[in-house]
Amino acid sequence: MKTELRILGVDPGLANSGWGVVAVRGNKLRPLAYGAISTKASEELPLRLASIYDELAAVILKYAPSELSIESIYHKGNPKSSLATAQARGVALVAAARRSLVVNEYAPAAIKQAVVGTGSASKQQVQFMVRSVLELDHTPEPDHAADALACAICHAHMRRYNGLVAKV
Repeated sequence: MKTELRILGVDPGLANSGWGVVAVRGNKLRPLAYGAISTKASEELPLRLASIYDELAAVILKYAPSELSIESIYHKGNPKSSLATAQARGVALVAAARRSLVVNEYAPAAIKQAVVGTGSASKQQVQFMVRSVLELDHTPEPDHAADALACAICHAHMRRYNGLVAKV
């Protein structure tokens, strides 16, 4: 008997961390929920990180995913931005570890390749394919949530590619 696998996708960022939960049953993907966690630059760093942790922990508790798919850090030449993203990413990893989620990470180009078919896809192409794959009647907003859903879709495709069909 096939059971449902739930994957939490996370697009980490200090200002905005996108998240999306998809359910996988066989080859069918279904969106359960998505959103973004926003923090203010005027807040102290520890409070911003605590906010990201608390909200992701609540998502994990509510939707009970068993696996986390998280975007790895893309170094754009801005070390300060990369460091802030790394800190938000670390908080997401701790939230996942506290609930014993299996963690998988993917480079941005790998996510685009899995979802769109090319690693150089535009943000609009990714959003279009997320909408299509999940059979949504709208584009997920904000774009950080769409990116998180793309991360979850990527992992679902990679599981299937590696022969790990959702028989949890």
